[in-house]
Amino acid sequence: MDINGTVAVITGGGTGIGAAVAESLARKGAEAVVVNYSRSAADAQATVARLADLGCKAEAMAADVADDAAVRRMAERVRDRYGRVDVLVCNAGTTKWVPFPDLEGLTDDVWRHVMGVNLMGPFYCARAFAPDLRAARGAIVNVSSIAGILATGSSMAYGVSKAALIQLTRDLAVALGPEVRVNAVAPGIVATRWHIDRVGEHVFSEMAAREEAKAPLRRTAQPEHIAQMVTALLESDLVTGEVLVGDGGRHLGY
Repeated sequence: MDINGTVAVITGGGTGIGAAVAESLARKGAEAVVVNYSRSAADAQATVARLADLGCKAEAMAADVADDAAVRRMAERVRDRYGRVDVLVCNAGTTKWVPFPDLEGLTDDVWRHVMGVNLMGPFYCARAFAPDLRAARGAIVNVSSIAGILATGSSMAYGVSKAALIQLTRDLAVALGPEVRVNAVAPGIVATRWHIDRVGEHVFSEMAAREEAKAPLRRTAQPEHIAQMVTALLESDLVTGEVLVGDGGRHLGY
């Protein structure tokens, strides 16, 4: 896929990885980028302003991806506004911090919330935008996590949701082929506000240092690194149903 001239929708596009992906696509000549958000309106508008400075049409659209009706309304609005969708990046995510041994802490509400955003959200978005993506012979990239591959992460519910998203990626690759390619990225620790704000800068620095020491590349991912991976998958015309891990090689060790 040639990114130049495309129309892209990025869920959770106002901050972190989503914002970095949006800027990467704008720099590669995307005609328009829709920045979806649910709560971070100011951040989404700030991202839109940066995209406009890069010469890209940009718009912030509010929608809770866990709400199928809201996603369908967003898809209709994008369709009316831009007439096509070439790229869908399902980046919106959430978690609840529950230690693995605390099984009682994994309440039904925690499971419903985390699975609703992290799994059902990408499914609802893929379903709502499928007609447009098929017509454009477009591509989807889902943002999963290393927690979907290894037994790690903020909670068991989070890891299960990201593992399920990896399987959804494979299933959608079959369901939407041959017109639409569907892939996923699985980042490790990424230096984003989403992560740092939850544990604090000091704790994050210590945690990142420990992981760097075990990773062959001795680096902590920045949002721009994950954006590179997303863009690479979008541009890889013969790749579908794959998961690209981005953790500096940390997962290679025991």
